Amino acid sequence: MRMIIAVGLFISLIVVGAACSAAPVVPPTPSGEAVYKAITTDEFAVALDQPDAFTVINVHIPYEGEVPNTDDYIPYNDLDALTAALPDRNAPIILYCRSGRMSEEASRALVALGYTNVVDVSGGMNAWTDSGRELLMSGDGS
Repeated sequence: MRMIIAVGLFISLIVVGAACSAAPVVPPTPSGEAVYKAITTDEFAVALDQPDAFTVINVHIPYEGEVPNTDDYIPYNDLDALTAALPDRNAPIILYCRSGRMSEEASRALVALGYTNVVDVSGGMNAWTDSGRELLMSGDGS
């Protein structure tokens, strides 16, 4: 029940944030602990309309394309490179991969390191393309 309430609150924050052109903030759990939040590809598309509001990182290995407006490509298991690329522990961060597994692992790792505003795209690039959206190919995997 708490998860349903938290997800509903997060979705509301995304909608309000999009309407106000402000980045949504991941709300803490009732215990005050920060956790990552999962969003749908539709919510991800809304967030991508605010390119300066988030740091968007593709964490899938090997490189298999990217969603438009992706800021960086960093393997999910390279935490040193990932943390070095992030603005700060409270900045809004969106992670995605091909299916959602690698970005979920990276999201959990970042939260464990004290990052407070981590968002994971459920279903990743598979869900993105299943929704009729296209991926970009950088050609060099970076």
